[in-house]
Amino acid sequence: MKKISKSFPGVKALTDVDFQLKAGEVHALLGENGAGKSTLIKVLGGIYIAEQGEIFIEGKPVSIQNVADARANGISIIHQELVLVPHMTVAENIYLGRELMGPFGIDSIKMRRESQKMLDQFNLGIDAGELVGNLSIAQQQMVEIVKAISFNCKILVMDEPTSSISDREVEALFDIMRGLTKQGVGIVYISHKMSELDEVCDRVTVLRDGFYVGTRVVKETPRDELIHMMVGRELSAYYVRDHVDNTDVIFRCEHIDDGKSDKKRVKDVSFEVRQGEIVGFAGLVGAGRSETMQCVFGLTPGSTGEVWLNGKKLTIKNAVDAMNAGISLVPENRKVEGLYHVQSVNFNSTIEVLKEFIKHLHVDSKKERAITQEFVDKMKTKTPSLDQTVTNLSGGNQQKVMIGRWLATKPRILILDEPTRGVDVGAKAEIYDIMNELTKQGVSIIMISSELPEIINMSDRVYVMYDGRITGCINWQDLSQEAIMKLATEETAGVNN
Repeated sequence: MKKISKSFPGVKALTDVDFQLKAGEVHALLGENGAGKSTLIKVLGGIYIAEQGEIFIEGKPVSIQNVADARANGISIIHQELVLVPHMTVAENIYLGRELMGPFGIDSIKMRRESQKMLDQFNLGIDAGELVGNLSIAQQQMVEIVKAISFNCKILVMDEPTSSISDREVEALFDIMRGLTKQGVGIVYISHKMSELDEVCDRVTVLRDGFYVGTRVVKETPRDELIHMMVGRELSAYYVRDHVDNTDVIFRCEHIDDGKSDKKRVKDVSFEVRQGEIVGFAGLVGAGRSETMQCVFGLTPGSTGEVWLNGKKLTIKNAVDAMNAGISLVPENRKVEGLYHVQSVNFNSTIEVLKEFIKHLHVDSKKERAITQEFVDKMKTKTPSLDQTVTNLSGGNQQKVMIGRWLATKPRILILDEPTRGVDVGAKAEIYDIMNELTKQGVSIIMISSELPEIINMSDRVYVMYDGRITGCINWQDLSQEAIMKLATEETAGVNN
């Protein structure tokens, strides 16, 4: 790709960007949210058309005007946000738009058989006849990967493919990638997990603010140099945390259970949160961390248990009850559970605090925009205007809008489920700084995270879950990856609060 430029209303997303991919290599594409990474691959994939620039494949210029052109040129993209159809089966999703036909129409049996072969090839343990909506996010991610590979592509783009899968599934993915590169497939790899670069990538290209910064060989480039290239500054304090040893319990949950007699995901969970602390929840995918918080927040019908805040027992039957009590939940999946994608930044920032600016059917638009501006500034959200449609923002800036929305409710207990998923290193540091400041103001935070460095560096205490139960609690002085993984991989009796 040579001298690629692309603009949107109020935003110059790419300016004269170069990118080169070799056959059989994994080439990382790095940059902060808003740097232009997703825009560049969408130009490659025919989703966007560049205003200027050229694309060459195997030395020949090609014209990519749409997704069909991209696929015809052997390009397949796995997007950061999943684009599967939940009410269709895994097989139907894999063959969507290119269904296998028999003498009497679509041959569903053959599609299921061929899909199962691909799934079994990678030992994923997924039934091709299962509805996608019944799969976990991690399993859906793996289906997306199989679907992309099934096109027999020459160029495979992976946008944050490991953001919601377990360490075991990450290793399986890396094995798949190594097998593809041996076949000559070139892979463009976008990830904010710097630790993955050494594991699987050969070269890395860095973008910043829509400009090409440079290309380096991964094994020859120090991590600090890459971070400096990405953010244009030194990250002297990446994790920002002033630990507290407060003993004042403000929030207590006892015997939380999802109430389902079969397929229980939450089993008699009890924990407590102290004033102004960050309590981490760690565990492998499927351990029940998110499901526990959904029970606490009133999102799981039939769940049981007791929730206490400041010594008062709460009755939480739904999310409104939780919010009225001063509890807020930023969900893991911003696409499905978090944002109104066709609405503006202004709408998304204030939807939970309508009573602040609507009185007797009168809308105080000035106050509404003031609330939005406060949290756009606090979260350092990059947006050309408050009226920008939120789906046009980068993934990290969408995350900032969603966190800002819940901060506007002035919560006493803030539950953050994967708060920095799909967020770059610079934005992570900003979110950590905000979390630290909130705890100084007395807000207590419950943080679910699959990134162990995040859990270890930001938490005052960490509860570890396995198979729907809490297996232990570790104070920040004793935190280590080994200690967490020991509790995360085997059921352990006894919990020390």
